Amino acid sequence: MRNVQFLTGFALLILASSLASAFDPSPLQDICVAIDEPKNAVFVNGKFCKDPKLARPGDFFLSGLDKPGNTANRLGFSVKNANVDQIPGLNTLGISAVRIDYAPYGQNPPHTHPRATEILTVLEGTLYVGFVTSNQLNNTLIAKVLKKGDAFVFPIGLIHFQFNIGKTNAVAIAALSSQNPGVITIANSVFGANPPINPDFLAKAFQLDADVVKDLEAKF
Repeated sequence: MRNVQFLTGFALLILASSLASAFDPSPLQDICVAIDEPKNAVFVNGKFCKDPKLARPGDFFLSGLDKPGNTANRLGFSVKNANVDQIPGLNTLGISAVRIDYAPYGQNPPHTHPRATEILTVLEGTLYVGFVTSNQLNNTLIAKVLKKGDAFVFPIGLIHFQFNIGKTNAVAIAALSSQNPGVITIANSVFGANPPINPDFLAKAFQLDADVVKDLEAKF
C-alpha cells in the first residue's frame, strides 16, 4: 500500500513539475529590470536585475512600433520585437509582443515558438493564418482568413504561419506568453543547419532526391 501511495505521489509531483516548467516562472518580486552588468545585481530568468529602487520609466518603454518594417526581402515580411532584449522591464513578467508587416503576398513562413503561446490581431489587410497540430492529433491544419480587427491564437510549440493574401500591405500585432518566446523557422532550421544535416538522411525523411536537398541547403 505504501508503495502505491509513494508511486501515486511521485507521479503527481512529476506532473506538477512538468506543468510548472512549461511556461515562464512566476516573478518573486514586483519588478526585475534586466541589466548586463552583474555588479550589485541578482541573476533571475536569464538576466541580471538592477536594484528595484533604481528602476526608471525607460526600463518599461519602447517606441517605434507604429513604424512599418522593411519587407523588401525574399519572403516579404518584417518582424519588430518587443521582448526583454528591447524592454528590460519585461524580465520575469512572462509576456512580450511583436509587430509584423507583410508586403502583398508576403508571408511569415512556418515556424514555432518553443516557449510561448501567441495571440495575433490584424490591424490592416487580410491574412490567411493557421497552425498544425501534433502527430498525436494527426497533423491537422487549423486555418482561417483574418481581416482587420480579427484575432487568432497559435498554441505553444505548434508550427504556424501567416500569409498576406491581399494586394495591399498588411500589419498585425501579436502578444506572446514569454519574455523571450524564441523562434524556430522550420525551413531555416532543417535546411540551414550549421553544420548541415546529412542530405541523404533528409532525402529519405522528406522523400526527396538527394540533389533536391542539396539545392535547398544551398539556399538556406
